[in-house]
Amino acid sequence: MMLRPNFLILCLLSCLPLAAQVPDSVKFKFLDPYYFHLQYLKEDSSLLVDVRESFEFRGKRIKDAVNIPSFKNLDITADTLNKNYALFLYCTTDTRSVQVAEFLYDKGFRKLYCLEGGIKAWRKDGFPVEKKNVKRKRK
Repeated sequence: MMLRPNFLILCLLSCLPLAAQVPDSVKFKFLDPYYFHLQYLKEDSSLLVDVRESFEFRGKRIKDAVNIPSFKNLDITADTLNKNYALFLYCTTDTRSVQVAEFLYDKGFRKLYCLEGGIKAWRKDGFPVEKKNVKRKRK
């Protein structure tokens, strides 16, 4: 059975829109601890963000990270961040950082990186953490 050339062209043209949709669906990059750290060091303007709750942040964390709890005033905080910065997000395992990355993507951020496996994977791979006393805000 011989296929008609018009039929083949129609099939190919119908597949093109699907291929064009793939890059837009990528909202952030998932990086293992080694490449997460390497990419962080390579970026000129970046911010390392711990999205865990404040009481978790007071425990062990990655050096130079700032704490922006994932569900407390994230909408307001996102409006104060520079959208040209590369944001490196992590939490305990990676669930919350993925949620925050998707939220920030919808707010217009395009350089988003999530630590695959979170700080647990970071520590398991032997990367350093710090624990300094962080003053609690009094209400």
